[in-house]
Amino acid sequence: MTIPSVKILLVDDDPAVLKILSGMMGIFGHEHEVANNGSEAIEKLKEDFFHIVLTDMIMDGMDGMELLGHIRNNYPSIKVIVATGYDRTFSYTDVIHAGASDFISKPFNADELEAKINRVIREIHLLRQLELLSISDALTGLYNRRYFDTKMFEEARRAHRQNHNLFLAVLDIDNLKEINDQHGHLEGDKLLKTAADIIRHCIRKNVDWPFRYGGDEFCVILTQVSREQALNTSKRFIRKFDEKKLPLTGLSVGLAKFIRSGDRKWSEDIADLVKRADNALYRAKQTGRNRVVVDGEND
Repeated sequence: MTIPSVKILLVDDDPAVLKILSGMMGIFGHEHEVANNGSEAIEKLKEDFFHIVLTDMIMDGMDGMELLGHIRNNYPSIKVIVATGYDRTFSYTDVIHAGASDFISKPFNADELEAKINRVIREIHLLRQLELLSISDALTGLYNRRYFDTKMFEEARRAHRQNHNLFLAVLDIDNLKEINDQHGHLEGDKLLKTAADIIRHCIRKNVDWPFRYGGDEFCVILTQVSREQALNTSKRFIRKFDEKKLPLTGLSVGLAKFIRSGDRKWSEDIADLVKRADNALYRAKQTGRNRVVVDGEND
């Protein structure tokens, strides 16, 4: 198995140890930064993202156990490997119970250190895979309905904080029930996969967020876009779907802009956004299908 590169923060108040560790990280192929004590490490964590922190336990000022507690409370996804001398002021049990992922003794053996880092990396990637499975729709590979609630709240708050537009496009495959009835659910599933692929390729990766909302319905959170850009993306969904020349079907799209009311809860404003996008989708279906309707407009 190829071990992917990660970013590691090395923390030790001994410059000679940091130099040795930096050399090892270069040999292992991992990006890294150094901090000369626990307080400096905290500042580094505020400024940048790290997958792993490798920290000495005995340091002047904030020791490794205090730093470990800070990371567990503020950055629970970061894995911590604790190092200490042969005096064993803290035992393996102490640091594991405190939340460390592993423990290594000084002086470092390069092979042992590399093995421990690689084990933690495998754990990180396994957790990522499990998380991805939990938020993905098995059939289409898009994000699922449960993750929509989380991401919608996150993006709505970000849009309001950064003062940029946020649109929600709700898409529905026209006549999917009839296709399932006439040709079977395998054909219907193929159609859902086709729609998902089109949606995925029409949006910006890690900027816009696509979901299978349920049944034959999809939705896309479009971030940092104007009304015209959101409308053009919605029309592109339909155009690309039409290019497949699939019989009996098309895409209908309802589009709505997020509005922060100020006197309601976030959940209420988000529910209002979904309702307005759904109503726009309903009008698209009622007025001919295979078209986009924007909330509050008569497109």
